[in-house]
Amino acid sequence: MKEIITKLIDRGNELLNRPYKKNEFTGVAEADTLLNDLDNFPHAFVLASVMDRQIKAEKAWLIPYHISNEIGGFEFERLSKLSVDSLKTIFREKSLHRFNDVMAENFYSAIRLIHDKYNNDASNIWEGNPKSATVVRRFLEFKGVGIKISTMATNILAREFKIPMQDKLCIDISPDVQVKRVFIRLGLIPAEASNDELIYCARELYPEYPGIFDLSAWEIGREWCRPKNPKCSDCYLSLHCPKVSIQ
Repeated sequence: MKEIITKLIDRGNELLNRPYKKNEFTGVAEADTLLNDLDNFPHAFVLASVMDRQIKAEKAWLIPYHISNEIGGFEFERLSKLSVDSLKTIFREKSLHRFNDVMAENFYSAIRLIHDKYNNDASNIWEGNPKSATVVRRFLEFKGVGIKISTMATNILAREFKIPMQDKLCIDISPDVQVKRVFIRLGLIPAEASNDELIYCARELYPEYPGIFDLSAWEIGREWCRPKNPKCSDCYLSLHCPKVSIQ
C-alpha cells in the first residue's frame, strides 16, 4: 500500500512541477487558446468551470467559445451587455448544454458576480497569492457551483497554470468516476464508498495537498484502468495493485 501511495504522489508532483504548456481542455485549438489566455480572458476559464456539470467536460468547456462566436468576441465588456434572455436564446438554439435554461442563468449570474465583486476581472479571484481555501470559497460563490467544481478549478489553476497560492491544504481530490474507480481497485477505499469517503481518504493520505492524487489517478483510470478490459500490464502500478494480484 505504501508503494502505491508513494507512486501516486510522485506522479502527482511530477505533473505539478512540469513547466506550463497550453492545456487542451476541448481539443479545439481556438477554444483552447481562449481558455488558456488568463491574461486577457480569465473569465473564459471561470465561466467554463461553471458550465462543467452533468455533460462531458469537453462540451462544457466549449461553451465560452461558442458564445464568443455568436456575439463576435469574448471581451468582458461585451459579455456584460448580454441579458439573461439573450443567453437563453443562444443556449437553446445551439443546444450548448443538457440544461440550457438553467445553465444560461448560471452563465449570466457568473458574469454579474465577476462585474459586481471582481471589478470585471475574474483573475482577481486568485490574485495576490491567496490561501487555497480562499480560492475554493470564491468559486463556491458562483451559482450552481459545488465543492467538486470549485476544487477542480482551483486545482487546475495551481497545477496547470502555476498560479501561486499560500498552500494547497483545501484543494481536495475531485470525486470523478475515473478517480474513484482507481482508488477502489487499488484498495484505498471500499467498493461502496461515498464521494465523501474518497475525499477524506485523500486528505488522510496527503493532508498538505489532497488534490495531488487528482490527475495521477484520473490518468490511470482514463489510460489503463478502464471499467471493462483494463490494461493492467501497461499500468505502472501493476506490481502493487491488489486487483492485479488476485487475478
